[in-house]
This record gives sequence, C-alpha cells and structure tokens, in this order.
Amino acid sequence: MSSTPSPTATDEISWVLTPLLELPGVLHAVIATGDGLVEGASDGLGRASAERVAAMTATVHAAARAFTSAFTDTAQPRLAQTVVESDLGYAVVVPAGENTSLAVFTSPEAQLGNVAYQMQVQVAALGRALASPARQPDGTPRS
Repeated sequence: MSSTPSPTATDEISWVLTPLLELPGVLHAVIATGDGLVEGASDGLGRASAERVAAMTATVHAAARAFTSAFTDTAQPRLAQTVVESDLGYAVVVPAGENTSLAVFTSPEAQLGNVAYQMQVQVAALGRALASPARQPDGTPRS
C-alpha cells in the first residue's frame, strides 16, 4: 500500500471534475495551480501523470499567453482556452480563477463545443465556491 495517495475526483475541489468526466469522450481532468501543482485530478490518472499534466498545463498556458503577446504586442492577454489537437485526442486548458487552470483530455470523437461549455460552467461554479466566505461555528460572531 502506498503512503502517498493518488489524487482522486474526491479531493477537496475535485468535485468540479465530476460533470466533465461524465461527458462522452472526456478521459481525464486536472485542476492545476499556475506554478504547476496538482489541486485535483480524475481517478483514472495516476499521481505521476497528474503531476506531469499539472506542470505541462502551466507551461502550455504560459506559452499560449506569450504566443498571443508576440502576435498582438499586448503585454498580458487574457486567454479563454488553449487547445492542443493530436491523433490521440484533444487537450483543453482554461483559466479557472486566480493562479488556477482546468485541463481535460478527450478522445478524438469528443464534442469540443460541449466540453468547452461544461468547462466554463464548472469554472464559474468553482469561482463561486472559492469566493464564498467560510462558515462560522454556531455562536461565533460573524463579521
């Protein structure tokens, strides 16, 4: 038995991944910090793979921003999504709040419009959840 558990869709904020993983063709999903750390990952993705995906998510996102800057002479363009297409499927990365990204990998047959839409829905839900103030224990004055 491993002493370090694999990240799963039951991690603290990984509930965001569940609706995405239910979409036809979505194989894996990861929530990553801007510096490439795993905040949550789908069950089917091993820990080492999730860590590589998180690191590459940060790299791809930064490269896409730099690429856009080179074309537009804009210092800090805001990315809506970055898509990488291969013969194995699509990797889609979207910003998911301050210093966080959401990445999915799909089969080639996945409906990217549906996937992109659901990613935005889940990013909005994550934003609302993270913006909510922490609940106070009963009897504690609220500020």
